[in-house]
Amino acid sequence: MRVALLYSRIRVEERLLLEELARRGIEHEAVDVRSAVWDLDEAQAWSRFDVALERCVSQTQAVTAVRMLESFGIPCVNPSRVIETCGDKLATSVELARAGVPTPRVRVAVEPESALAAIEEMGYPVVLKPTVGSWGRLLARVNDRDSAEAILEHKSTLGSVQHGVFYIQEYIDKPGRDLRVFMVGNDAICGIVRRSEHWITNTARGGQASALAVTREIASVCRDASRAVGGGVLAIDLLECPRRGLLVSEVNHTMEFRNSIEPTGVNIPGRIIDHVLAAGRRRPGAMIEARPTAETAFDILSGRGAA
Repeated sequence: MRVALLYSRIRVEERLLLEELARRGIEHEAVDVRSAVWDLDEAQAWSRFDVALERCVSQTQAVTAVRMLESFGIPCVNPSRVIETCGDKLATSVELARAGVPTPRVRVAVEPESALAAIEEMGYPVVLKPTVGSWGRLLARVNDRDSAEAILEHKSTLGSVQHGVFYIQEYIDKPGRDLRVFMVGNDAICGIVRRSEHWITNTARGGQASALAVTREIASVCRDASRAVGGGVLAIDLLECPRRGLLVSEVNHTMEFRNSIEPTGVNIPGRIIDHVLAAGRRRPGAMIEARPTAETAFDILSGRGAA
């Protein structure tokens, strides 16, 4: 079995995954997608891999790399369809709604005037989000019409192309926290509670993580959400609505997990690698036996390993 780890930057998560592969003696190679070139007529050049684990920061780069490897018959975690869906909040919302997964109400507009009308009809406060983005960036809680008019004008005038779609989400008065559950295949392997005095609770924005007891209800909602977007290795963000119970806010396809290993006590990179190896074994002609390799995360970080 030979595993490709696709990356654009080696973060703590990628280092942990590489260390897990090395610890198990799994032959692997870290592939920097920024310098990679794929030739549609040279699939054989990539046939050395049985499976690929995508860990790129850029969604565009991730989809491109995975789509190319899939065209060569190499299974990828996560598949390009899942990356495309989860990397776009609107696409995620569409699939969740289609599957009947409970979510905050969402309205979408493409012009500031219609967006304002949608906000007024939904009622304040609401949350404005870019359809593409992570780490809780560029979110805005809109409390009144004056704020709505100002933010919509700024988004339409100064924003990039991705701000041309106005994604309006119902504001949920959560109890100072939200929940994140890590899904590997059909298993909810662990979860965290993210607490913050600010309404944005992302750990990247200062939220504090503690272990979550994953109940049968939580696992069921997250399993439904995972299936709706295509499954794989995902992080499901949940909001606790006082009136409607658990609501799926977002689904993340290349999640960070460094702050969740200690509080949960779960070997998250180990569970991810288990899933990756299982995907590789399902490929026809895959090499099942692992061969030890001298390449470690240290080799990659120090520039001595294959990249």
